Amino acid sequence: MADDKSKRGAGDRARVAGGEGYEVSYFAKKHGITTQQAEDLIKKVGNDREKLNEAAEKLKKAK
Repeated sequence: MADDKSKRGAGDRARVAGGEGYEVSYFAKKHGITTQQAEDLIKKVGNDREKLNEAAEKLKKAK
């Protein structure tokens, strides 16, 4: 289902739309991880941006 571009409140910013390639790519680039790693994190952690940011930082430190 496509992300509703008219709903841009805080609730929308608190989530990463895993089905939207541009959001996954942006998240991956922001954290210096691959798109595949970002997709795996979204599947594992869910789409809560705060939790994903923490998981991405842990992933980078593990390298």
